Amino acid sequence: MGQLEDMAMFVRIVEAGSITKAAEQLNIAKSAVSRRLKELEERLGSQLISRTTRQSKLTQAGEQYYQQVNNILRAVDAVNEHATDAPMRIEGTLKMTAPLSFGLMHLNDVIHKYANKHPNLRFDLDFSDRRIDLIEEGYELAIRIGELQDSSYQAKKLALIRCVICASPNYLAKMGAPETLDDLDNHALLQYSLDQTNSINLVDTEGRSHHRTIDAKIKATNGEFLVDLAVKGHGITFVPTFIAYKKLALGELVPVFQHYQLPTLTAYAVYPKNRFLSQRCRYLIDFIAEQFGDNPYWDQY
Repeated sequence: MGQLEDMAMFVRIVEAGSITKAAEQLNIAKSAVSRRLKELEERLGSQLISRTTRQSKLTQAGEQYYQQVNNILRAVDAVNEHATDAPMRIEGTLKMTAPLSFGLMHLNDVIHKYANKHPNLRFDLDFSDRRIDLIEEGYELAIRIGELQDSSYQAKKLALIRCVICASPNYLAKMGAPETLDDLDNHALLQYSLDQTNSINLVDTEGRSHHRTIDAKIKATNGEFLVDLAVKGHGITFVPTFIAYKKLALGELVPVFQHYQLPTLTAYAVYPKNRFLSQRCRYLIDFIAEQFGDNPYWDQY
């Protein structure tokens, strides 16, 4: 193994939090990782990680080496990227997570195109609405929608996420279309339950904000499930357009409260701060942003 590989391995140990987890993420034996770390320390003449039976901790020398190595790996990646005479070779394994509905409905074609552009690249994809610790579980990249609260992550905007309040034409014909938020008291509401709020906020045409606590008839952790129930006439739902757009285009769902402005969210590419971000990951982030943008295809219904 060369020095760059040893540097990358050291970074993985630090960010994984232990030799054991780094070995699992690298898919190599723990003993091999431990031996290479020991050889690296012997070559440098300095202990980088203080190891006990209970925990591992960076030494002062290890902290300095970690920062310097990250800079070196970024510089090497930049040099390779701008070597115009050398063909770009994106390879390795890209481990990424994304929300379930967004991933299944909108990342299939993106990954298809990206995989065709880079046939040497492997993917390890997790489509789940659970909040994954990227460093703990060894993910390079996450797509997240909404407010970002963890300052240990960097983020790049991928797309605006617009929302819609909608119901089936049959439901509205039977129950009447609500005109004000107070009218919701007379309607069945279908709510996404991973959203911790039990309220709705809208802005009217004069810029006034309106807030209303809601009591949902049905709660679910999946937006596609709620859209399907709304199509079948079970009530009014408030979901992102990227989930409901096909049913809206077919007329199986109809927007309500169109005289109000609904909140917008943002889809971000998220990755650990200060981590060396691989070329394969940076190019995918840019590729996704190009495919979606601020006026994505799902808002063209």
